[in-house]
Amino acid sequence: MICLRPATPDDVPLLEDWDTQPHVIASTGNDDHIDWRSEMESGDPFQETLIAELDGRAIGVVQVIDPAVEVTHYWGDVERHQRAIDIWIGAAADLGRGYGTEMMTLTLDRCFADTDVIAVLIDPLMSNTRAHRFYQRLGFIAVEERVFGHDSCLVHRLDRRSWDCRSGVSTSRSRSDALRGA
Repeated sequence: MICLRPATPDDVPLLEDWDTQPHVIASTGNDDHIDWRSEMESGDPFQETLIAELDGRAIGVVQVIDPAVEVTHYWGDVERHQRAIDIWIGAAADLGRGYGTEMMTLTLDRCFADTDVIAVLIDPLMSNTRAHRFYQRLGFIAVEERVFGHDSCLVHRLDRRSWDCRSGVSTSRSRSDALRGA
């Protein structure tokens, strides 16, 4: 079973190693290299970096931001009460085993546990059609082509209602109620 835990400065060497993996490079585009140490030390309340672990072994990383208020304004002007996600599987040997689906499901549950969150955004590269299919299987809808930095991306959006329906949550009660077992 996969669990998500907050990343710590002790994870920096692993994250830096994962950044050198060909499959990670191919999926992240030409954006500047992430300074993981600064990310861990920033204390940005609008960003959360999580390590996915399988039986205590780190297998991937997820970043969740509030795109309307995060400091880089990467997403530009966006509607409030959304989240944006980035996700990586670290080692190529862990690809294609369903770990990404489980990581995304846990992350989406986490995002929508906040009853103010209305949607989640994700921005895979236009060329990453495998990622497009992956996100669309989870219920994301492609909404626009957009250039971020030097990268052409296909922005996808998942609305709360779609996630709740997929997850079997009654529309008459909130997702957080369902997670609490109320």
